[in-house]
Amino acid sequence: MSVVNAKQTISNPAIPFSGNIVGGLHPGDIVLIQGTVLSDAENFHLDLACGSSTKPRADVAFHFKPRFIPPPCITCNSLVQECWGSEEKMDRMPFKQGSMFEAVILVHEDVFKVAVNGKHILEYRHRLPVETINTFSISGRISVRTIAFTANSAIFSEAGDLSIPYRGSMLKGLSPGRHITITGHVSSYPHSFTINLRIQGSENIALHLNARIKSGMFVRNSLLSQGWGHEELELTRFPFAPGKYFEMIILCQPHQFKLAVNGDHLLEYLHRVQDLSSIDQLEVMGDLELQEVRLW
Repeated sequence: MSVVNAKQTISNPAIPFSGNIVGGLHPGDIVLIQGTVLSDAENFHLDLACGSSTKPRADVAFHFKPRFIPPPCITCNSLVQECWGSEEKMDRMPFKQGSMFEAVILVHEDVFKVAVNGKHILEYRHRLPVETINTFSISGRISVRTIAFTANSAIFSEAGDLSIPYRGSMLKGLSPGRHITITGHVSSYPHSFTINLRIQGSENIALHLNARIKSGMFVRNSLLSQGWGHEELELTRFPFAPGKYFEMIILCQPHQFKLAVNGDHLLEYLHRVQDLSSIDQLEVMGDLELQEVRLW
């Protein structure tokens, strides 16, 4: 992902690295780390700490450590008054020796949520107040391209790129006032393309958009409890054409989605899923090429 409106960015730091987090951390913040695990790595770790003191050692609110020595695992812990707490262990390993990665830590009121390469992997409940965290450290057999701290959410591609079919995760889900921007080109000889806003952990689709280029139809619907609802087809104009560029903006309002294409309002769609924060997956398929996907 690109780093948009980051409040602090560190590029190509020497490892081990330790530095202050400008303004500290707060619920809603995101920590982004982009780098590469070295091919001979046995482990690496990162810490979100409450200061940089070494004697006595500062408290560590979140210690995150991938280990590659068999059996590979990720361990998480906290250090309070120089004593480690009970270790939490996950046996799944999303990092690979010799491969690039993108790790995202989302700060919630009660937990840290961690995603790697666009996929959610774990949650870790706070053992220390988030407001006391002001230092970030990372060490081990790893090279780091970017460390960024931002209060803006984003869409994280599961594949790390914009290839079709595209699947991305919105770590905080949707809420009124947020909007998704999708830009791209319709294929030269298209049949149709589809955009779905899904609910993670289920087959439910809160908003299904199906642009049928040959027939000039733009179908809207929802898939809930294994059944499709009533199709909405009314349209004053069809905005897509073979080989043409488009910019689609989906605005989430309290009671509906509003959709604009190429700067012009196109339609509205009343919410059939009321828990907007549960809508946290974006899916794009069909006869098009994506240029950019963003959540604002």
